Amino acid sequence: MSTPKYKRVVLKLSGEALAGDQGYGIDSAVLTSISRQIKEIIHLGVEVAIVVGGGNIWRGIAGTKRGMDRATADYMGMLATVMNSLALQDSLESMDVATRVQSSIEMRQIAEPYIRRRAIRHLEKGRVVIFAAGNGNPYFSTDTTAALRAAEIEAEVILMAKNNVDGVYNTDPRIDPNAEKYDTLTFLEVLNKGLAVMDSTASSLCMDNNIPLIVFNITTEGNIRRVLMGEYIGTVVRGNHK
Repeated sequence: MSTPKYKRVVLKLSGEALAGDQGYGIDSAVLTSISRQIKEIIHLGVEVAIVVGGGNIWRGIAGTKRGMDRATADYMGMLATVMNSLALQDSLESMDVATRVQSSIEMRQIAEPYIRRRAIRHLEKGRVVIFAAGNGNPYFSTDTTAALRAAEIEAEVILMAKNNVDGVYNTDPRIDPNAEKYDTLTFLEVLNKGLAVMDSTASSLCMDNNIPLIVFNITTEGNIRRVLMGEYIGTVVRGNHK
């Protein structure tokens, strides 16, 4: 295939992916690698929107377990995603990739407010759009944000980038050496089997809006391009039919 399989995509980056092997904070080498891969697909004419998690800095659920109010803990997690978004924007723009950060929580000094039509216009002009601060509400994950934004901007696929995990398994492959990898799944199978791909709200949104999901390992340089060119790496999750 000489042209990309998809024209407009949402790339879902976990906070853990940005942390790399250090497990916390932002690994500059990982950030540079991801930015290079994004620049590569921009040059192929692909329109790229990104949703970044914040687990490398703060997890709302972890705060809740320590007795913190759930809404407060989740808002802190949203702020962590803004920090990651700004770091990614800076890295991309150092490579001459035009980038806009749009935040669901207003902070005009550092990011645009999220406006759907403006986001689509940025994409049409070849700019990368990074959606920060989740969807602006507690009790929702950044996986759900990725599904929601993908539906809003009419993205053709969600690329779920994982750190050192090359797809969806029946158990955690980092713990169980006998874990079996799935090549294809349906969202109903993900929900029924309780697979840790994305939370149930996000899975339902993708299923209802017929948005496929590709789970792959971003640690291997060039994997984003490989996925977009149609190579069969990772796991593909679709609607009710594989």
